[in-house]
Amino acid sequence: MDIGAKIRRLRITNGLTLEELANRSELTKGFLSQLERDLTSPSIATLEDILEALGTSLSEFFAEDVDEQVVFTASDYFVNEQPGYDMSFIVPNAQKNSMEPIMLRLRPGAESEKYGPFEAEEFGYLLAGRAELHYGSKVYTLKKGQTFYFKGDRAHFLKNVGQNDALVIWATTPPSF
Repeated sequence: MDIGAKIRRLRITNGLTLEELANRSELTKGFLSQLERDLTSPSIATLEDILEALGTSLSEFFAEDVDEQVVFTASDYFVNEQPGYDMSFIVPNAQKNSMEPIMLRLRPGAESEKYGPFEAEEFGYLLAGRAELHYGSKVYTLKKGQTFYFKGDRAHFLKNVGQNDALVIWATTPPSF
């Protein structure tokens, strides 16, 4: 790892000049300049002071950047077929994330699985068709282009009330599907 170059990137990202970082870390501008050019090495205590001034920690600074998949295509999806509906997990292994988005295709007259109550927040967007959102004792009719957002503190499910498939993007945090 090129410590000096990484400190320089962090300083620039934070919009600081060498002089501003020197003042914040109580070091000299000359020392920081040499450090950024890898002409000197800091002690652990000095590095901690610099990183604190840059708003980070030793563990974050030395953490390895892991290349995570950012863009997903249909070939990445896992499809769970159920009678009357398909649930496509559109972000593989999303259970490890804070949010789990799915794409739900409900055949005419079909209902999704019943969920809740549990501690969560849920969002959905109806891409096609018509559906009813059953949320506790209330029923909301949705049509293409409408969204829903609610806490998962009540039992809930979707029912296709149209003549064609209903297609919904549905996201839950934390993951529960």
